[in-house]
Amino acid sequence: MWQFTGQQRPSFAEEPKPGQESVWDYPRPPICRGDKRRITVVLDRHVIADTRNAMRVLETASPPTIYIPPDDIDLSVLQRTAGTSFCEWKGSAGYWSLVTPEARIKDVAWSYDSINPRFAEIEGFLCFYPGKIPCLIDGETVRPQEGGFYGGWVTNEIAGPWKGARGTGGW
Repeated sequence: MWQFTGQQRPSFAEEPKPGQESVWDYPRPPICRGDKRRITVVLDRHVIADTRNAMRVLETASPPTIYIPPDDIDLSVLQRTAGTSFCEWKGSAGYWSLVTPEARIKDVAWSYDSINPRFAEIEGFLCFYPGKIPCLIDGETVRPQEGGFYGGWVTNEIAGPWKGARGTGGW
């Protein structure tokens, strides 16, 4: 669990319950932390990813994003998608679509190929959007971060509120 950094939580922040961490205790700029829990991405019983070597990116006011090493992903069902985006902290991201005989899911994941050296630990790792494909952490189904743009992994271990929902654009 992430430890409180000593920064002042805003008055509207939820108080974390035992076993939870507050997104308001995460740092800015964000940091990477290893995660040895079992992370799986599964579609119709097809295991797309399965790892105990993930990286969590923690950033103030956001649910964690979980990055999976490419060696633990079935890359045969993924194709690069045209287009990129830019993160002020991490760099330039490219997108991946899932393509199988049974399913086509556009921009199901992203990765950083031109990355800020501070985040070299996740270079080439993929982060899946839990709103587009089922993602699990130690068997708990991850809920998607509101808003559609962000890819945070919402679980019972975090307390919010977090950015993405209506009215949070200024955070």
